[in-house]
This record gives sequence, C-alpha cells and structure tokens, in this order.
Amino acid sequence: MAQDPYKYFRLEARDLLDQFAAGALDLEKGGGGPALIQRLLRLAHTLKGAARVVKQPEIAERAHLIEDALSPYRDAADKVPDEQIGVVRRSLDDIGTQLAALTLPEKQELHVQGGPGDDSAAQDRGVAEDALRTVRADIAEIDTLLDGVSETHALLNGLRNAAQTIEQAQHLNDLLVAQLRPRGGSEIGQQPLVNPLKALSMAQELRRHFGGLERDLGSSMDQMDRELRQLRDSAEQLRLVSAGTLFTSLERTALDTARALSKTVTFEGHGNDIRLDAHVLGVIQGGLVQLVRNSVAHGIERDAERRAAGKPAAGRVTVDVSRQGRRIVFECRDDGRGLDLEAVRRVAALRGVSDTNTRRASAEDLIRLLLRGGISTSDAVTEISGRGIGLDVVREAVERLGGEVNVHTEAGKGTTFRLVVPPSLASMEALIVEASEMVVSIPLDAVQSSVRLAADEISQTVSGASIVFDGRAIPFIPLALALDGTRASARRGWTVIVVAGAGGIIAAGVDRLLGTGRIVIHPLPQFTPGAMIVAGVSLDAEGNPQLVLDPDGLVARAQLGDTTEFELTAPGFPVLIIDDSLTTRMLEQSILESAGYEVDVAICAEDALEYARRKRYSLFLVDVEMPGMDGFTFVERIRADPALSGIPAILVTSLAAPEDRQRGFDVGAQGYVIKSEFDQAELLTLIKPLVS
Repeated sequence: MAQDPYKYFRLEARDLLDQFAAGALDLEKGGGGPALIQRLLRLAHTLKGAARVVKQPEIAERAHLIEDALSPYRDAADKVPDEQIGVVRRSLDDIGTQLAALTLPEKQELHVQGGPGDDSAAQDRGVAEDALRTVRADIAEIDTLLDGVSETHALLNGLRNAAQTIEQAQHLNDLLVAQLRPRGGSEIGQQPLVNPLKALSMAQELRRHFGGLERDLGSSMDQMDRELRQLRDSAEQLRLVSAGTLFTSLERTALDTARALSKTVTFEGHGNDIRLDAHVLGVIQGGLVQLVRNSVAHGIERDAERRAAGKPAAGRVTVDVSRQGRRIVFECRDDGRGLDLEAVRRVAALRGVSDTNTRRASAEDLIRLLLRGGISTSDAVTEISGRGIGLDVVREAVERLGGEVNVHTEAGKGTTFRLVVPPSLASMEALIVEASEMVVSIPLDAVQSSVRLAADEISQTVSGASIVFDGRAIPFIPLALALDGTRASARRGWTVIVVAGAGGIIAAGVDRLLGTGRIVIHPLPQFTPGAMIVAGVSLDAEGNPQLVLDPDGLVARAQLGDTTEFELTAPGFPVLIIDDSLTTRMLEQSILESAGYEVDVAICAEDALEYARRKRYSLFLVDVEMPGMDGFTFVERIRADPALSGIPAILVTSLAAPEDRQRGFDVGAQGYVIKSEFDQAELLTLIKPLVS
C-alpha cells in the first residue's frame, strides 16, 4: 500500500475543524466575545501552517480567509456581522470538502472500479485508520522487544519439559502406592510390604524427580519474571517518541519561510535522545513552528544587512530539547537582530492593548504583551506575519501543558524563547525509596547525595529542622511528613537523601533506600487528589502505581519549615475507602495509612456494604460516580441500616455544583470533598474529629 502523506494532517485538521464548528456556533449566537474571536484566530492560524507543511495551499488559503474575516473583531465588543460569519462558514465547508478528498490512491481506485457501496467502505476504512493512535518506533527497540518475546517463549518450552518430569513422577507415585497398598484389601500394617527395598528405591527416585523439578521451575520462573519485566519496560519505551521527530518539520518551516522572504538560514536541532509522550510533542510542535517562523521572519536579517553587521550571510536558527530536573525544556534561539521592543512599545500604545503605561513598561512587560497576542511590528499583513497571532499560539500551547515561556533578547545578537513544560509521559532514571511504608521515586539527577544521620545530628530551631551538609545548614524534613503530614519521632536515626531543586537544596529523611532504576512517569488522572510534591506515578513490577516526586515541589515544601517537634501519631481507627479508580484508592490509602489509620479498600459500593456488615468501621471515604450503586445511594443505604447508621461518611468527588454538594449533605454525609480542590492536610483534619 502506498504511504499516506496526509495521515497525521487529517487527524490534526479534523480536530481543529471540530473545535472550529463549536466556536462558529457560539459566534452565530453572539456569545464568547473577543476571547472566542482570539481562540478561532489561533485555530485558523494553526490550520493554515499545518496545511502549508503538507503542500495544501487551497486549505491554507481558506484558513487565511477566516483570519481576514475575524481579525477586525479581535477586540470588538460588538457581534460579528452575519456577512463575516457566512465567510467563516463557507470557508469551513470548503476545508471540510478538501480534507475529505485527501485519500490514498488505492482507495480512489476502489471507488472507480467497484460498485456504489465501495466508496462508503473505503471512507469507513479511512476513518478507522485515522482513529488509530499511532506511535513511531525505532527498529532497534522493536528488535529488543522481539528478543524478549523469543527468550520468554524458550522458557515456556523449558516448562513443557518440566511437565514431562511431572508425568514421570506421577507414574513413580502410582507404582509406589501399589507397593504400599495392603494385600487382600486388609488395613495397612496388617500385611508386610511386598518389597520394602523396591518401595524405598521408588521413593528415593520420586524425591529426586521432585527435587530437580523444584530447581528447574524456580530457575525458569525467576528468569521469566526478569524477561517479562524487561518486556514491559521495552513496551513502555515504545510509547515514547524521540524529540528528534520534530526537527524535520521545523527545518522545513525555516527553509520555506526564508525562501519566501529571500533570506538564507541554517537550522540545527539538538536533543534526539530525549524521549517524550507523543501528546506533548504534538501540542508543542505548533508552538515551535510559530517560533521558528518568527525567528526567520522577524529576527534573521537579510544577507546584505548581516554582512554589514559583520555576521555570516546565513542566519542560524537552533532548537534544543533537554531535560532539567523533572521538566522538559524546548529552547528556540536565533542569531538575528533581536526583538524590537521600542516598536512593540509604539504599537502597544497606538492600539491601546497595554494595561500599563507603555512609556514606563519594562522589557519584561513588553514581552508579556507580545505573548498575549494582537501585536505585530510588521508593516504589512502577509501569509507569514503581520497579525500578531503567532506568539499567542506559542503561549496557548505551553499553557495547555501546564508550562511557562521565558524570553531573552539582546539587540544585534538574537532572541531565545524557552518553553518549559512538565512531561505527561517520560522515562528517567530514579532513586526508589521507602518512607512510612510507602514506596516512592525521586528523579536521580536531582539527588545530590545520601547519608546516614544520628538523631543528635538534626538541629531543631524556631524555623524548622536542619542538618549540616557540605559545610552549610540545609532544611530537613521527614519524607512522610512532606507527603501527607505524618509526624515521626525526632529521637531516631535517619537515612537522608539530599535533593536539589529550583529553589535550593534540602534533606529528606526516609526509612530505606531500595535502589535505582529507569521508570516511566505517568501523569495523575484528571481530578485525582495530588500534592505540590507529586509529579506523577510509575508502575512497579506487579503493575501497582507508585508516586514519583517533583524535586522542585519537595524543596519548596521543606523550605516552608515546621516549628513543631516531630512526633508519632497513630489513631489506629479502621477506615473503608470506596472508589473505582485504582490510582485514587492507592493515593488515599497511602495518605491514611501514613497517618496511622487502618485502611481497607472496596472497588464498588456493593462490595463496601458486604465489608461493612462483616467489620466495624469508624469512617467511610466514598466516591460518588461509580458503576452500579453511586456514592449518594450508598450513604442513603447505610443511614437506613440501624447497624451502620452511626458511621460517618465523607464523599470525595469531582462533582462541584452546589446542588450536588447539598444532595451529599441531604443523604447524610458528614463531609464533601471536591477532588480538584483536594488538600491532604485538610482531609486529615476533617477525618480526625469524626473517628475520635
């Protein structure tokens, strides 16, 4: 089958059109205001750039028409005229038609040669193919995965040999039983053995068979366990994509833009070894395309101007991808003229888009204005620049990933845009530790050292605990206290890891160091209770989630200090957690167990009722939205049961509407915790009086 050059473009364009369709409806209804116009302009700008990359000028032109129709109303409070909305609708229809025509040659042949039903079938196949989540994999990594499968298959063949040994042992066992069976149906012991020596020989042979079987099975199972762990790690790595996949399209963007503007540029990309979730790369790619285009259009000078300034005739645009701590940094820099901040100041004052006095605005203020969008220093509007939308696309992409944008510019030397984002999925080396029976991971590149300290080496002051490391005092905090507020005795020795973050260096006390290893960090599910020090979760060998800590958050938490002596608290009251989400159950369980509570878990309300009738609990911690019986109904049921009516219940849910909260209290809940506002300390404070 021929390669599909539009596979990824169709996926992106259809997503953009879906967003556009919803926005256009709001536009027709007169809702949304300037914010909606700006969002639609970003969508049109992104679609236009993507269409150019795959050489679809018709689609790019229609997106350009949408920009022309909406740009005059970016900051207007009035409704967009129907005439302009009609232009948007017709352009969207044309884009949809042109997008549908981007099919594989084979599908077109089927339509020509087949009957009327073939066209529908071909289109259905195209939709199905585009719906697939696609990840590009390195051949060497696939070979590693296949080698692991082959090794595991060979081990299974070894287990088949063990099955033959078991069959032989079973035969010996039957012979031995026949030797020991009494003659004439009499009871054992009434008649002597037929041949005691033969029976003894059979028993010894049977023992030899089972001894060899135990060794073979033990060895094979251990080796299979190692192979399957490696297979899982390899499979997780296949989900990650090299950052180098960005560089081809970015270089194409730089060269095409330079050619259109009669400039000469060279492009360099660094960071092929950084592997990230395809989602992160997909979101950030649009922003990087805009930065590269802006670097060429606004930063790089023409050849003659560069020669006059003593620079090489060819400008240079570089994109670097690196990992700094837990975060991923995308850096786009050029060696051009730098940002014309005075021009930004003039345009901002002319258009009245600044919230401050532009005459007194600092360089940082002016850069923030640029990132807001709506400002362009270009003299004319072209397909490449002039609308002030590009940097708005960059800011929006980074904000979607929960990151930040930093800009440094120097007149005559160039500009650097630094996009710092947390990876939604990434692999890293980590130190694995245990604290208060919780196993957590810390990125290894943030760990400076590990030491063993006696109790008298920890100093307690009014600002908190500290230790001396490398000749200076640094904050100390037990990791269990940082995780969930569990206090520990100050009168004990500690294994301490020294962690560096953006805010400095701190020491964290743990119970044990378990080793190092490469982990794949997964993001916390939406609305999952979290903390400032939690970056995500990884999976252990059994597939159980384990917390991965954010070094920056851990440092910030330790620097808050704790003026109270560490003390041991152990309420010891049994609590039942009811939630269908594994991650939520594990997090809530770890919080409560670290605080000293005895915890059981149930995956549904029906199971929870059975548990509650077999064991007396002091508290129910209940999710609302579960398959089968929901949390509201569960609380109603226990309030109607005389044996359970006195047990307090707290609802933990993503439902934040006032009517949902009121319903929770109406059915008899003593607390209502919204997951998006979850705070571990507040939860423990809420629980304590209910169970005491």
